[in-house]
Amino acid sequence: RDAKRERAALWALTGLYSNSPVFRQNFVAAEARRKQLKRPTPSLKVPQLLRRAPSASMLRRAAALRARAARGHARALSTTSAPALPDYNTSVNVKDIKLARPKPVARRRAADGTWQGLKDLRARLAAEGSLVGDTLGDMETDEDFQAASRNLKAHGQRKLTREEKKVRRRALDRLGVPDFPAYLAEHAASDAARTKTEVLQLNIGLYCNQACGHCHVESSPKRNEHMDERVADRCLEILANSPSVHTLDITGGAPELQPQFRRIVERARALRPDVDVIDRCNLTVLAEPDQEDLADFLAGHGVHVVASLPCYSDKNVNMQRGRGVFARSVEGLRRLNEVGYGAPDSPLKLDLVYNPLGAFLPPPQDALRAKYADELLEHFGVFFNELYTMTNMPIKRFADFLSRRGELEGYLELLVRNFNAGTAPSLMCRNTLSVNWDGRIYDCDFNQQLDLPLGGGGASVFDGTRTDAWLDQPISFDNHCFACTAGMGSS
Repeated sequence: RDAKRERAALWALTGLYSNSPVFRQNFVAAEARRKQLKRPTPSLKVPQLLRRAPSASMLRRAAALRARAARGHARALSTTSAPALPDYNTSVNVKDIKLARPKPVARRRAADGTWQGLKDLRARLAAEGSLVGDTLGDMETDEDFQAASRNLKAHGQRKLTREEKKVRRRALDRLGVPDFPAYLAEHAASDAARTKTEVLQLNIGLYCNQACGHCHVESSPKRNEHMDERVADRCLEILANSPSVHTLDITGGAPELQPQFRRIVERARALRPDVDVIDRCNLTVLAEPDQEDLADFLAGHGVHVVASLPCYSDKNVNMQRGRGVFARSVEGLRRLNEVGYGAPDSPLKLDLVYNPLGAFLPPPQDALRAKYADELLEHFGVFFNELYTMTNMPIKRFADFLSRRGELEGYLELLVRNFNAGTAPSLMCRNTLSVNWDGRIYDCDFNQQLDLPLGGGGASVFDGTRTDAWLDQPISFDNHCFACTAGMGSS
């Protein structure tokens, strides 16, 4: 209780929340609600929170937080031009976020124990072997996975995807919200035009050593689809012939466990040494058997690692991503740090990605980055470069999660209520071509999973030899796209 009072007092000292328009707007609404319920207004006065005067060290820390926020604010949208985002106020203390338990609820089995510390971590993980066994065990005993599997066998993927789309449309109808393209045109004066392709994204396979509850790709150890050599070679040819492309974004599944991964990285470096090669890493793959040299391989080829870490605490990570994932994620970060990733003067970039645990928007990106940096360095001795916040996409496993909890309509309303017209010009679908493992082309990884092909047709990498071949294809928007324009977006 004393620690909570001290944290509250620290934030009160900084004035970061109480000085923001969003805080004031939400405070007024909360105060009206308190009066309606006849509840007292909580105090934000420091002496009352601490029951003593703030210490000199607390005053120094508050000053440091204010300075850090000011630096981050210079990189963010200005407060004078930013739109009103009434729900863009999630606390950076994401480890304290707890989801209300619906009745009834079927949820993933929790981890078999708590964080055991850094001592002998590498040896313990080596003795445990692959994460795949735990993942498969969870899938066999998890009611949600089993229900989804039965549904898939009974109806097929295409039918389920169509039904998912209808459910979103019916929910928006009840809210009185038009389809996303019409909403975008009305509220952001924006259309479906593409710009020159700058990012070539390759989903090279769906196999993964994890089966995360929020995975929009629905990856798991049971998925065997992967890109073959013929498709990979064509993608590399397109990369070589497309000077506008500055980023090769390799994703999955766990891309490092796909047969073409290292070959693609090596050839991309040889063909286009100027290109930023990104590996969308789940971190746990670095502790898998036969991947002991992965960190050295990535560093040796200058690969930019973008890694998913949905919290800095073991409980929340294991709840969302499966048993034992947090310990292996920390070990993955340590291995990357050991070869130079994330160090201030190193060219090896290690960025983290946060996505919320439930049906809410992520916290402000700069403030959350500072929180992650403090927590990970203090408790685990690891460091990184940037942190990016992503709004959860209401499709596939996360859509199922929301539906089971009766929260899908509320979440869609949240996305629409926090529509940010400023995100429209920089949506990733405008400058990205996303290639599926079988060579079909889409606007983004989300559209891949919903089978919404580029331009509404069946475009393939074998239809052209450079990205300009698809420049005139309109973007295939749909109602899940509200997630990419909510708050600070999901692009």
